[in-house]
Amino acid sequence: MRVTFHTSARELSWEHVLSPGRAVCYTLLDRSNPELGAMLHEYGYGSYRLVPFGYSAPVFRAGRKARGTYPVGGPGVIEFGSPLPEVIAAWAQTMRSMPVLAWGPVAFIVDRVELLDQPGFDSGTAVFRTSTPVVMKGSGRSDSGERTTRQAWVLPGEPEWDAYFERNLRRKAETLGLDSDVTLESVTWLGPRRAFAVAGRSGVVGKKPGACVEVAVSGAPETLRAIHSWGLGQANATGMGWIESPPGMTMPLPTHDVVAAQT
Repeated sequence: MRVTFHTSARELSWEHVLSPGRAVCYTLLDRSNPELGAMLHEYGYGSYRLVPFGYSAPVFRAGRKARGTYPVGGPGVIEFGSPLPEVIAAWAQTMRSMPVLAWGPVAFIVDRVELLDQPGFDSGTAVFRTSTPVVMKGSGRSDSGERTTRQAWVLPGEPEWDAYFERNLRRKAETLGLDSDVTLESVTWLGPRRAFAVAGRSGVVGKKPGACVEVAVSGAPETLRAIHSWGLGQANATGMGWIESPPGMTMPLPTHDVVAAQT
C-alpha cells in the first residue's frame, strides 16, 4: 500500500525517520480490525511469533537537506506492506477516512492511497534491494563456542550472516505455511553500515544497525511474493529491511549524515 502525502514541515530528526511507523501501523489496524492488531501486538503470528508487516521511510523529492536532520518538505511517499491480506484490508479501510498521518512530531496530509500489484516471480528467482538497513543478529559466540554477547549484529560478508539471513527467510515462509525451500544465491550490492532509532512497546528503544543490501534469492513464487511484501532480515515491523518497489515506483532513502552505527 502506497500513501502519497504532503507536509509543510521542513525537517525531521533522524530519530523520527523510522520509529513512528510501528505505532502508525498498529493504529491503522486498531481502527478497522482491533482483534487482529491486538493479536499481532501481544503474541505475534505463527510458531515463531513474528509480526508480518513492514514499511518504508517517508521519502520526499523536494526535501532540502540540512546537516543533522532528515530532508522533509512538499510531496512525499510512504509504503506499507504485509503478506497477510487481512492486514492490508484493515489498513486500506482505515486510510479511507484518515486525512492526516501523525508521523512522530510531523503531520502528513494524505493525498492518495493506492494498493500496489506485486511482481509475479514466476521464474522462482528474485532480486530484492532494500531502501532501509537489513538487521541481522548472529549467535554471539566466539570461535570456541562460548557466548560473548547477545547483541551480535552481523553484516553481509561477515561470519554467520548468510546462514542467519537464509534461516530468517525460511522462518518467514514457515510462519505463513508456505514452501520454505528458500535460498540466498548471492549478495549483489551492499550499502554503508547505518543505525536507526526504532520503536518498541514503550516507545523508542534504541538503535539497530545494519546495511541496505541487494540480494538474489530463489524459492517458490508464492514465497518470494510474501517476502517482497514483508521485508528482509529482522525487525521489519520497525521499518528495517524494506524492499523497494520496482524501478520508477519508489524513491531511494536519502543518505544518512552519520553512517557509523552507535551501539
